[in-house]
Amino acid sequence: MDFALFFTYLAACGAAAATGAMFQPGDWYKGLSKPWWTPKDWMFPVAWTVLYLSMAIAAMRVAMLAGSDDRVGQALALWALQIALNTLWTPVFFGLRRIRAGLIVLGLLWIAVAATLAAFWQIDPVAGWLFAPYLLWVTIAGALNASVWMRNPVAVRAG
Repeated sequence: MDFALFFTYLAACGAAAATGAMFQPGDWYKGLSKPWWTPKDWMFPVAWTVLYLSMAIAAMRVAMLAGSDDRVGQALALWALQIALNTLWTPVFFGLRRIRAGLIVLGLLWIAVAATLAAFWQIDPVAGWLFAPYLLWVTIAGALNASVWMRNPVAVRAG
């Protein structure tokens, strides 16, 4: 295990996670109509802690193979893209209250996560597996974002 690489990728995840502290759901989100299957509030920090640790470990594993596999650079570029989109969603959805724009960001995030998973899988299947729960979570988040968008037409028009 390369702790310097791990902590570098974990720091990038920490920057993404910080947007959750800066742009909290608040009363606006609580007042929106949401489907019955919306995850409980306590699940979000637990899930994201596990996901960010898994994402950092996966990236570290792939980065450790740099020099031995020409695909590593592209795989890590995809990792950088997905963490950027991950960082963007919270300020768009909770900060700007742009439900539709949040859905667009989530769609792009889903594509980036799926591409990262596939690229990692080809280089290191364990790293690919470590990304699988993240793809599942982004799928659920996308479905939730879409449901909130459809259930709250007034909020959509207002923001």
